[in-house]
Amino acid sequence: MIEATTRALTMALAMGWEILWPLILGFALSAVVQAAVSHRQMSQLLPDDRPRSIATALALGAASSSCSYAAVALARSIFRKGAHFTAAMAFEMASTNLVVELSIIMVALLGWQLTLAEFVGAPLMVALLVLLFRTFLTQNLLEPAKIQADKGVAGRMEGHAEMDMSVIEGGSLWQRMTSDRGLTAISHYFVMDWAAVWLDIVGGLLIAGALAAWVPNTFWQSFFLADHPVLATLWGPLIGPLAAVLWNGGISFGGVVAFIFADLIILPILNIYRKYYGLRMAGFLFVTFYVAMAAAALIVDLIFGSLALIPSERQARVVEASIAWNYTTWLNLAFLILAALLISCFLKTGGPAMLRMMNRPADHGSAHHHAA
Repeated sequence: MIEATTRALTMALAMGWEILWPLILGFALSAVVQAAVSHRQMSQLLPDDRPRSIATALALGAASSSCSYAAVALARSIFRKGAHFTAAMAFEMASTNLVVELSIIMVALLGWQLTLAEFVGAPLMVALLVLLFRTFLTQNLLEPAKIQADKGVAGRMEGHAEMDMSVIEGGSLWQRMTSDRGLTAISHYFVMDWAAVWLDIVGGLLIAGALAAWVPNTFWQSFFLADHPVLATLWGPLIGPLAAVLWNGGISFGGVVAFIFADLIILPILNIYRKYYGLRMAGFLFVTFYVAMAAAALIVDLIFGSLALIPSERQARVVEASIAWNYTTWLNLAFLILAALLISCFLKTGGPAMLRMMNRPADHGSAHHHAA
């Protein structure tokens, strides 16, 4: 038992070391984007569910934090301020599927094919969701959800969602981002985004390490029907959103894509939907999100299969990770220095007080602003 546990922890540590520099780089780039993009007029940019508003929602989502909880909280916030519900949900999806840090990690661990599949599949998933909402979302369902949303029931990361530290005045983008206010905003976003997701990252690594160390590949190959290509293509996207799976274990290409999409229908977030919008809307979101995710993943699988873009060998580095003196180690050391500089700036500019506000409901009067 001790040996098995040690092996699982070693695998988790090695995976964490493998993705450390992509995480730091991704969060740093995300912090720069968030510091440059204001939330002030976001609601006004999403007045309906027309293509222009949905495209704007995708762009705004891609420029926001990758934390699922913050994305869900911010989606409710802009919905309460007048954004169209469908556009708010499109923003939420883009916030967790089109962000820079996710792409960097996917390239480092899973390769360019799955990264490309993510960028093809995410807009397709949003388009399918819009169609489902237009077909099945009624006023009888939406009006009680709006009433519930306006109650402001606390979920998670409320303060983080409300804080707007963007610097939108003061010269060119470079001048704004390298100014004292710009560097302060970047450091605050960087640390708070890490604080928002570190538990999820550690938990995911521990689960992945346990699965990689304890569960033989033969089980995954049997479970994901690896010996039946047609059935695997259909089965993978359907069960992808429900299981923590390993690409190397035999799940279909579309199943991996579906799993990546599925962070917005995990049980804690479904409970937040219930608090935010009521039980009926939470159920509606689960069903429509699930259908959109599975369908988009299946379509991506078929498209990539027809173009011969699905890797013939399953060599995701996440299950082969090891700590060694290679380019990963040197990149980790370099980006750890960058992280240390940002954390130092965060600590010197009132960051800890901001950090304590992350999980508190933030009203409009007390929300932190650097935009003026």
